[in-house]
Amino acid sequence: MYKYTHADQAMVDERVEQFRDQTRRFLAGELPEEQYLPLRLQNGLYIQRHAPMLRIAVPYGLMASYQVRKLAEITRKYDKGYGHFTTRTNLQLNWPKLEEVPDILAELASVQMHAIQTSGNCIRNTTTDPYAGINANEVEDPRPYCEIIRQWSTFHPEFAFLPRKFKIAVIGTAEDRAATQVHDIGLHVVKNDEGEVGFEVIVGGGLGRIPVIGKTIREFLPREHLLSYLDAILRVYNLHGRRDSKAKYRSRIKILVESLGAREFTKLVEKEWETFTKDGELTLTEENFETAKSYFPEFDYDKVDELESQSQLKKQFENKAFADWYARNTVPHKVAGYRAVIASLKAGVVDGKYVPAGDVTDKQLDRLADLADQYSFGEIRGTHQQNLVFADVKQTDLYALWEALTEMDLARPNIGTLTDMIVCPGFDLCSLANATTFNIAEQIEKHFDDLDYLYDLGEIRLNMSGCVNACAHHHVADIGILGVDKKGEHWYQFSLGGSSKSDTRLGEILGRSVATDEVAPTLQKVLDVYTQQRHVEGDNPEPFAEFVQRVGIQPFKEAVYG
Repeated sequence: MYKYTHADQAMVDERVEQFRDQTRRFLAGELPEEQYLPLRLQNGLYIQRHAPMLRIAVPYGLMASYQVRKLAEITRKYDKGYGHFTTRTNLQLNWPKLEEVPDILAELASVQMHAIQTSGNCIRNTTTDPYAGINANEVEDPRPYCEIIRQWSTFHPEFAFLPRKFKIAVIGTAEDRAATQVHDIGLHVVKNDEGEVGFEVIVGGGLGRIPVIGKTIREFLPREHLLSYLDAILRVYNLHGRRDSKAKYRSRIKILVESLGAREFTKLVEKEWETFTKDGELTLTEENFETAKSYFPEFDYDKVDELESQSQLKKQFENKAFADWYARNTVPHKVAGYRAVIASLKAGVVDGKYVPAGDVTDKQLDRLADLADQYSFGEIRGTHQQNLVFADVKQTDLYALWEALTEMDLARPNIGTLTDMIVCPGFDLCSLANATTFNIAEQIEKHFDDLDYLYDLGEIRLNMSGCVNACAHHHVADIGILGVDKKGEHWYQFSLGGSSKSDTRLGEILGRSVATDEVAPTLQKVLDVYTQQRHVEGDNPEPFAEFVQRVGIQPFKEAVYG
């Protein structure tokens, strides 16, 4: 992973001290709120419903074990002993004291971390596939390109005050695990007919009040032109994006692309590129690519006796709990004898108390860091689904790792099931939210607590947002739930048939919203339609996503509303 240079460290340290003085002056009444606001946003600091919220950057979701330990220490020392992983693989602290935020930033800088550009109208954290570099089906590892984008975009003077926030995602496989088509820019690493590596460039995706799927504006961009072409897109957006609307959602690049049309927008980008940036100083060289790749070297993998390993696993599968976990919480690795392991941050109800999706305690973080050192070359990755990944685990170590994760309530074998929910903090914490989400997630967890039933349902993505900003991506879930406010009461609207995969599509609203205590019963009615009418061939039932596409939404409407 990337390590700071002396210049990087000096720059981040200087930013910390600048913000320390800015915060001191604000608290002393010497700096007005309207002047402090953009300064705190540039340092990842929001003011939420009850307290400040600090969003810590985790570039492309990758953390070293020593950084995870520092996060544990910070949550213990400056917060309430836990943090929250987001769909952008960042970590949020929900209860820091404003006067202590500069101290937190200094602690982060000591392990080459920061909160820069995690808020504000700038280029945010670039995200990628959590299995980048270990997937046998990759065209190339996308992480070096993410790092190139990170270095180019950090402190970029021209793009520090865009019309609105800007998000980029990069993947290297046909299978999309980063929701690239609902990003401002989605980049797919591809090869052309000559075997050259480049990018399919998708622009103008986004969710929120006006959900839009991005448009491909270039089928193939040679990789040496990555930065010059991104620069052209951002310049067009800066020049033509709306800054006059009080409705911030109208300032996103998706609105510009929709209003101009993809063809006209592409013409503007191509002209900007040809005129100002193509073949200029932003053109990347082989040396640039090799340098970026050097930050992600191949680990020294052990040669595992596959026959012996499989024999050992066969015996271990006699333990059904382990077998279930292996089937759902581990994925194949390009190196024989290794697998990636998903630590589920969807523990559900533990000791009678609901654990919010994406939350992790200081003790869990400390233990995860130890396990990363022991079993996965000292690294942990965040995922778009708010879970964590050990990317490089020997098959012979799986049982021991499972036992350790089980002790921490991080081995729930529910990945890809209904309870592997993406859930935003909602009204309990967020000042923008219209409705609570934690209580609804708890209701669903308690209603659907039978793992065998969940396994019979198969893969289902359920996402729940507490407002139209759609931080939980409810529009592109198999089942989306949106919290709405009706005269001070919280109600919940369902949508069905969305997807954030390679076949990205927006879900269709089921009908009128339902009351708080009707969410789980309504969900049950939806699932009953599926289980009663799906096609089954042998032991293979028709997947929920395919079923919805086949029958449409009407059978669900009839079951829910009569």
